[in-house]
Amino acid sequence: MVRVRFWGTRGSLATPGPTTLRYGGNTSCVEVRPADGTLIVLDCGTGAHRLGQALLASAGPPVRGHLLITHTHWDHIQGFPFFAPLFVSGSQWDLYAPGGRGHHLEATLAGQMEYTYFPVTLEQLGAAIRFHDLIEGELSISRTQIVTHYMNHPALTLGYRLESDGVVIVYALDHEPHGRAQPGKGDVGPPAAGVPTMHREEQRHIEFLAGADLVIHDAQYTVDEYPKKIGWGHTPAEWAVDYALAAEAKRLALFHHDPLRDDDALDRLVELCRQRVVSAGGRLEVFAAAEGQVLELEGQGGRAAPRHRQVKAEVTDGVPAVAPTVLVADDDPTVVQLLVESLQPDGLHLLTAADGETALRIARSERPVLMLLDSHIPGLEGVDIVRSLRGDSDPYFWSVPVVLMTAKAGPENTAAGFAAGVTDYLPKPFAPALVRARVRAWLLRGDASTGRRM
Repeated sequence: MVRVRFWGTRGSLATPGPTTLRYGGNTSCVEVRPADGTLIVLDCGTGAHRLGQALLASAGPPVRGHLLITHTHWDHIQGFPFFAPLFVSGSQWDLYAPGGRGHHLEATLAGQMEYTYFPVTLEQLGAAIRFHDLIEGELSISRTQIVTHYMNHPALTLGYRLESDGVVIVYALDHEPHGRAQPGKGDVGPPAAGVPTMHREEQRHIEFLAGADLVIHDAQYTVDEYPKKIGWGHTPAEWAVDYALAAEAKRLALFHHDPLRDDDALDRLVELCRQRVVSAGGRLEVFAAAEGQVLELEGQGGRAAPRHRQVKAEVTDGVPAVAPTVLVADDDPTVVQLLVESLQPDGLHLLTAADGETALRIARSERPVLMLLDSHIPGLEGVDIVRSLRGDSDPYFWSVPVVLMTAKAGPENTAAGFAAGVTDYLPKPFAPALVRARVRAWLLRGDASTGRRM
């Protein structure tokens, strides 16, 4: 049996008060206890404060635990400086979060606790803390097997799939669908339940959730709200249902509740999502996660976990010795400037082109580690460039990531590109922060596949 307790379920901003009493106002924090008693904590939002107090009151100091952080936006780490077990000498904690290519969890948390912001520094905490920077891959905590998977969010974000004692729990927060089109230009979101999407990243996301006993999923918006929130990195609740149905999950906990959604509105959202399951002929159990809620899960084991070429999730690296070369090709100088300004802070060597022939020539001569190509660039179109590269005599170009930028990223528009060897699609218009996070993920995946640990 695996025990799950929700200590914080809200997204973006803590909103305690009379209108959020039933579902709670604290931000993300979930306690997971496998049968062997190992303490695993998912995220460290403001809900971690009460968890910390409960741990000291029930077990007493010192406390041994593992904290898995999806990403370091404030609503997921604001509880860290107030997590009482960290102040207790003799306590031992392993902390995990997305990292690589010079980005380290320890530095981020230390920054949050600088003197300007907090009276106690990271170095002054009494607990022994070990930091682990993660990429997509696999790791183990005691008898719990964990698979990490990149979410689609304006900061580099990992979801976690935990398997222990025949129970599968997937924690997938701060994720925006990859396959959406722009409002008014076709269907948006995941496909109908049970129908495979043409977008590979959507397929990978569904595989990540596959067969889970419990999916805890981002559900911050509704479908009606989403068109005004595109690029913010969150999933409409109705599409979270579609993901879980397509993945044949058993239970779906709607999570990361919008700070403007009160208890009554969440009740209505749950009913809407349950009706969606009925309309699809599914058997998925849907509920909105509530602060203080406890689940005890008995499982027979879900589907096999997605495997990232058996890559170890933990990385120990510094800043790359040589700046990675990235090619940006678009005939719109405004788009090129936006991308260059967004990516320069990550220390990349950026090359640009305004037409297809130039882009192909630069690709062959400079061998970039990643290419961002406009799908309708003058001369050779994006798909034509991809076909040329995938058919090149140089094996390097058979697998180098090539991402097409397009205003039409629906399944009907991307199928031909994926068949030609396109790695991914980046829908236009895009938020600079979202592009920056996606580029980091593509580069880190490339590092893992080639053995570079950067």
